[in-house]
Amino acid sequence: MAKIEGFRIKNFRSLRDIVLGRLWSRQRGAPLTPMTVVIGKNGVGKSALFDAFGFLADCLKSGVEEACDVRARGGFKKIRSQGQKGPIEFEVYYKEDGNARPITYEVSIEVDSSGRPYVLRERLRQRRRGQKRGWPFSFLILEKGKGVVWKGDQEGRQIDEAGSSFDLQELIEQIFSGQEKEESRETELVELEDRRKLGIATLGSLKQHPRISAFRRFIEGWYLSYFAPDAARSLPLVGPQKHLNTHGDNLGNVVQFMEREYPKRFQSTLNRIAEKIPGVGKIDTEKTNDGRLLLRFNDRGFQDPFYAQQMSDGTLKAFAYLLLLEDPTPPPFLCIEEPENGLYHKLLESLAREFRVHATGRKGGSQVFITTHQPYLVDALEPDEVWILEKEQDGFSTISRISDNSIVKSMVSEGLPLGGLWYSDYLDAS
Repeated sequence: MAKIEGFRIKNFRSLRDIVLGRLWSRQRGAPLTPMTVVIGKNGVGKSALFDAFGFLADCLKSGVEEACDVRARGGFKKIRSQGQKGPIEFEVYYKEDGNARPITYEVSIEVDSSGRPYVLRERLRQRRRGQKRGWPFSFLILEKGKGVVWKGDQEGRQIDEAGSSFDLQELIEQIFSGQEKEESRETELVELEDRRKLGIATLGSLKQHPRISAFRRFIEGWYLSYFAPDAARSLPLVGPQKHLNTHGDNLGNVVQFMEREYPKRFQSTLNRIAEKIPGVGKIDTEKTNDGRLLLRFNDRGFQDPFYAQQMSDGTLKAFAYLLLLEDPTPPPFLCIEEPENGLYHKLLESLAREFRVHATGRKGGSQVFITTHQPYLVDALEPDEVWILEKEQDGFSTISRISDNSIVKSMVSEGLPLGGLWYSDYLDAS
């Protein structure tokens, strides 16, 4: 399963420049763990961090202009860090699997003279086989929709890192004038029709660019939870669906699919979930006349069951999260903002452990990324899994890994719960 080892965000909301984990240019940093949790007070930028992943995914799906406007973002000027003049930038450092050579993706988004967002620069790069040092070789380089791409598994071109302002036109002329005959046979000159679309979205759909296609599929597979209990209470049209969508309004369809395709596993799944939700003795289904499946929750104190439409927000959220972890083909990256909302506090430690088991399982579950401000959930975590986001006096956020604090790390090793230390202000730099 692919895994993000590091992520950099520049000029996005309150995140003027933050780095999580390891980048190709910061190899001394430890990579992100299979489960990563970001904590912090209200207003420090946790929602901005969650939305940074969502924004990048929306850029791939819909283009950068639409991504700036959807989900109440308010346009490019609203999401660019206040007072900053440079482009919004993202850098993703990831591996396809544990033994693969890491790939770095960089993208810069700017506005043109008419105020319309467009992709200023895009680059994908990877070290050569057996190469352990030196700059990675670029196999996709685009500026303002124009550039070069190396076909197949060819290694690409090493770019002098005097900065990202290399002369792309000079590179193009060298390749296509025949000065680099060995590489030119595997190189394409490309020009995108729409500069508002990511190059990986267009080129990643072509078979001759397998590395770009793999990265595109990775981003497309991200699951960002915008779960809404009211949506989950709806009665969708009949029709099994393989995966839970981001809002959860197809919960009944997923139940239909799992019962049809994995009947034995599905019932054992319902039994395991029931054991983890306080007050629920049993969960089963009831088929309607038109073929839909209704979820029935049997409360231990009542003889008659309750249906999903009658259950509390917390019970529905717990069920949806646990069902998501049972997906036979889980997403590579699972991002959840404040899962504690509406949940009983004693359920949070159990839920955190379920997320970790899923993320670290031998079968290759999702990499899990969570934002929270609930100490009970943090109690179940290890220092290297937790990052704390804080806001400086200038209004911009900074982030640090809890395991970098040797005092806190020693206190946890002595048996003190991490959430309790946070509640007692031991984790705050202020």
